[in-house]
Amino acid sequence: MPAIIDYDDVEVGTRIPEREFRIRREDLVRYCGASGDFNVIHWNERAAQGVGLPGVIAHGMYTMATAARLVTDWAGDPGSVVDYGVRFSSPVPVPDDDAGATLVVSGVVEKKLEDNRVVVNLTVRFDGSKVLLASRATVQLA
Repeated sequence: MPAIIDYDDVEVGTRIPEREFRIRREDLVRYCGASGDFNVIHWNERAAQGVGLPGVIAHGMYTMATAARLVTDWAGDPGSVVDYGVRFSSPVPVPDDDAGATLVVSGVVEKKLEDNRVVVNLTVRFDGSKVLLASRATVQLA
């Protein structure tokens, strides 16, 4: 499925509207199974607090993948992301309730490249603080 955003319709500074993504404990348990990462800090409150965390935290890679959904949904094709990298700066505590944690993600086109590619800079926040730094995706557009 090719990207639906046309390269010629995008300029440096084009904003991808902010979205909220909810993360609940059940999502973390599913991710444990899918990834094979059963580290107890991702599902056991007592163990997470025992190592100095505020509680159970989301997997860094799960947080990273959730943030990338902003770009893949915008482009219209998960396969359109050809490069993606971040620096992890803060954990995302996920309370044991129905609300969970909410990631707030926005993006802006930072650069246009050759071959219909753009670089999107993502801002990823939890509870007002950035949780991913230098979050950039190179996206192949139509």
